[in-house]
Amino acid sequence: MELQSNAEHPTHFFPKELSWLAFNERVLQEAADERNPLIERLRFLGIYSNNMDEFYRVRVADVKRRIMLQKYHEEDASQTEHLLKQIQQFVLRLGAKFNAIHMDLQLGLRKHNIEFIDQHKLNESQSAWVKSYFKEKVLRHISPILLSNEHLQLSKRLEDNATYLMVEMTGKGKPEYAIVQVPTDDVSRFLELPIALNRTKRKGRYRHQFMMLDDVIIHCLHDLFAGFFDFCDIQAYSMKLTKDAEYDLSESLDQSLLDKMSHGIRQRLESEPVRLVYDVSMPEHMLKILRKLLGANTLDALIPGGRYRNFKDFISFPYTGHASLEFPPLPPLPSPDFEQYNTTFDAIRNHDVLLHYPYHNFTYFTEWVRQASFDPKVKSIKMTMYRVAKNSRVIHSLLDAVRNGKKVTVVVELKARFDEENNIQWARRMTQAGVQVVFGLTTLKIHSKLCIISREEKSGLVKYAHIGTGNFNEKTARIYTDMSLFTCHTEICDEVDQVFEFVEYSYKPFVFKHLIVSPTWSRPKLNNLIQREIDFALSGRKAEILLKLNNLVDDPIVEMLYKASQAGVKVRIIVRGMCSLIPGIPGKSHNIKVISVLDRYLEHARVYQFFNGGDIDLYLSSADWMTRNIEQRVEVGVPIYNARIKQQIMTILDLQWNDNVKARLIDSDQSNPYVKRGNKKSIRSQQAIYDYLASQQLGPTIQADL
Repeated sequence: MELQSNAEHPTHFFPKELSWLAFNERVLQEAADERNPLIERLRFLGIYSNNMDEFYRVRVADVKRRIMLQKYHEEDASQTEHLLKQIQQFVLRLGAKFNAIHMDLQLGLRKHNIEFIDQHKLNESQSAWVKSYFKEKVLRHISPILLSNEHLQLSKRLEDNATYLMVEMTGKGKPEYAIVQVPTDDVSRFLELPIALNRTKRKGRYRHQFMMLDDVIIHCLHDLFAGFFDFCDIQAYSMKLTKDAEYDLSESLDQSLLDKMSHGIRQRLESEPVRLVYDVSMPEHMLKILRKLLGANTLDALIPGGRYRNFKDFISFPYTGHASLEFPPLPPLPSPDFEQYNTTFDAIRNHDVLLHYPYHNFTYFTEWVRQASFDPKVKSIKMTMYRVAKNSRVIHSLLDAVRNGKKVTVVVELKARFDEENNIQWARRMTQAGVQVVFGLTTLKIHSKLCIISREEKSGLVKYAHIGTGNFNEKTARIYTDMSLFTCHTEICDEVDQVFEFVEYSYKPFVFKHLIVSPTWSRPKLNNLIQREIDFALSGRKAEILLKLNNLVDDPIVEMLYKASQAGVKVRIIVRGMCSLIPGIPGKSHNIKVISVLDRYLEHARVYQFFNGGDIDLYLSSADWMTRNIEQRVEVGVPIYNARIKQQIMTILDLQWNDNVKARLIDSDQSNPYVKRGNKKSIRSQQAIYDYLASQQLGPTIQADL
């Protein structure tokens, strides 16, 4: 892959947008991997599709804005335009892979008596049943958009990333056109046809036949439009519009942030289109009409694709068949650190506790908050809220705490991308219940994962804190790998309290001795930690850095890692997504190795490990090494002082680093080759981590915190 070589992206930085596409290519690799069960491979296609939607809404939209701004300021936009072309070429290449994998999966599913059929494959009785289903369940949710209005601003009428059908009616007079939204929010995208109506068998068994909601509507188009239009022929082709996800909020002082965000959600529905994906079989004259109505220009991505849009729905494909077609269950493990005590507070008071999701059960956190909601000794609860579940048990416990007279403070992030509406609803409900809701800083996202509970005990007021890498979300805790530290370390808890005070009173001076806190204190701390390893290496001593991150795209930090490599520091990085650092450059990054692990769970934990002359420093953090996390968000990293927990985390990092089943090597062109196993024992790290934590169930040897 050709890299850009300008001031914005010198040759020793890999463009983050192309790196993100390389990450999504790894998701496609999982869909293609025959070692994965068939239904899981289908779901990986859904994950890929969902990822690509967000990529265009955020990354491509940003590239487009940069081009427009450069041209507005009469600057040279050629390099950024070249990047946009590289993105389009990469996306088309991935799209071809996607279609090939989808075809392969359809063949594989048919061998297991699972078949997706369209309207052309329905027998007479199935056709009648589908039309009845359409009339009873679907029709009420459809209101076509007629395209005869010359002044119609179509892009403002279409929802972001919804699935639509463009309909053409011909035969009597001038052709008529309409847009029909596929109502996936109201009706399941997947319709399983009654087996009793299936007249074909394979090896003596009837197939499970599924029909996409799109095809149900296409099959019933005549019934939808007959009586309103005269036509001899009617046809429809799928399409989807993706819009810019950024906001252009008014900064008027008399408007609350809550009102601003509500306005921001409305603005998203009217934001500029950045991608049109359409059925490749759509006739050219229909595509031309569509482009004209949308006002598509040369910067908009026009992506031909297969018959169906919004493959993201396949993430939750409702399959209930043979168990071999899905991943075998890995039941959440009990935590011996919590199980051996009567209350969660007893456990945390005796020693720090670390949970690893989804290997451990998230209910230990929800139980901690539930117990706090009625514990007569608990005086106050403070928590940050970035992304929570739609029906959050955590928030319900906070509401119970208010009813029991506790002082509850929740810092709500209203700018959590794509979760704004959910957060606004919870903010209103909590405010009405008496929770002190803080909206934080208008210029900074609150991304830290903090909860602190103050409890009146015999010794006085004791604080219990949670610092984690993931959100307080019951749903994502089942599929994201994250780490949660529970501690009553006095100084750490006091500093967590300071973070909440900083959010409310950012003008006050604060000093953090233990925590790594963005935006003000993070970069100097990280630079010092890396520089310390450089100093060790220059003095001839062993120096190592091991990082586990979601993204690494901050140029100054990458430069520091290059400097460390040149000094002789051995740097190992496990990165899930974007990586602008290029390993293996002679004389620059020859001491840096990077891998990426993708498997059944989404790797989400951030861990920083520094050798420190043998006295290893280890941190868990909510922050990736991106400029936004270091300079534009409130993030918190916490040191691990408990020797047993520290060893546990280092063991898990070693298992991941030695993965030779699901690990890819991040090389200079990010071509995603799998790490070669050679003669080594097979290690699939997510399974190995589960097995390792299961082996700890005999109970830990309790050690005092250092």
